[in-house]
Amino acid sequence: MTNSLRPHGYQRAPLPPAREAEPPPPTPHRDTAGHQTGPPTAPAKPEPKQRDAFFDNAKYLAIVLVAMGHAWEPLTDGSRTAEALYMTVYAFHMPAFILISGYFSRSFDMRPHRLRRLITGIAVPYLIFEIAYTFFKRWADDDPTYDFSLLDPWYLTWFLIALFVWRMTTPIWKIIRWPIPVSLAIATLASVSPDIGDDLDLQRVLQFLPFFVIGLHMKAEHFQRIRTPRTRLVALPVFAGAVAFAYWAGPRMNSAWFYRRDSVQELAAPPWTGPVMTLAMFGCSMVLVACFFAWVPRRRMWFTALGAGTLYGYLLHGFLAKGSRFWGWYDDYAWLHKPLGEIAVTLVAATVVTLLCTPPVQRLFRFAIEPKMEWAFRKDPGEQARSRTSAA
Repeated sequence: MTNSLRPHGYQRAPLPPAREAEPPPPTPHRDTAGHQTGPPTAPAKPEPKQRDAFFDNAKYLAIVLVAMGHAWEPLTDGSRTAEALYMTVYAFHMPAFILISGYFSRSFDMRPHRLRRLITGIAVPYLIFEIAYTFFKRWADDDPTYDFSLLDPWYLTWFLIALFVWRMTTPIWKIIRWPIPVSLAIATLASVSPDIGDDLDLQRVLQFLPFFVIGLHMKAEHFQRIRTPRTRLVALPVFAGAVAFAYWAGPRMNSAWFYRRDSVQELAAPPWTGPVMTLAMFGCSMVLVACFFAWVPRRRMWFTALGAGTLYGYLLHGFLAKGSRFWGWYDDYAWLHKPLGEIAVTLVAATVVTLLCTPPVQRLFRFAIEPKMEWAFRKDPGEQARSRTSAA
């Protein structure tokens, strides 16, 4: 069966609509003598930008798969079917999430308001949840000596530190030639570099990097090409084939390959497998990501609004996911390892993460996940000037 290593865990603004040309200011009506006969008509207020339902749907479905994967993890040692589903989902759910994160990072630069957003939306939640998870582990796992470390992300917080690093390097990926091959080369070198260590989870940062870079260079029409009836038809046998292959490979393959947190040496594999597995898994992940996007609805659904709260579901469901292990739920209730129990676990995981993405939960935890922190930053002179101009 698979190796006992399991993932430590695991990211926003929607794609703005194409900006239309602003209409010219209205010309006041004048009589034949050239005198103005009435005040100029005030320009109509621009309509608020609409979120793209496709990306909100994709984020919601991806976070549901994340929660299901965490719920299936304790079942994989006793169920080959659960293991096959687990490996299939782990092959593409985080690559899909990271690709979307890269797509929405295309406009990132070093301007002050974007850096403030990077700090409040990623760095501060990382600090808060790294502390929260540390105290949770000390209490729930009865491990009062567990060390706190900002440099060693625990469980789900690795994704926040990875997203911080990826976004900070965005300007580089936007100016160099051949960014995707370069990122793949870096991921390959990382897979055979055991000395990288655990600081900032750099193995994951570097091995998942190509998906972020691809997202940076994708355009709206690329997603349109994926979402075709023909692609959806092809996606079904592809997913079926992936599950069948995972069912065969489960007892023969170390599933830690999918976590991308270890080098080949740490996985007790020969060095030549690093480049081979990196490229093979990259290809498989991209195919499954495309199949996943092909089936994401493009219209508004009952869960579309929840796509704006996926980071809440992601960070908060980890307490229940880890608590279920610390408190021995899977050991105490043997029926959970039966087919009906596995179905129940799946439904509970999907329901819990859905509830954690809802607006009431967002309002309750916004102070930790999306703090404004205006008190912590200087006023941007450029923004002040724009405010004065708009007020005039």
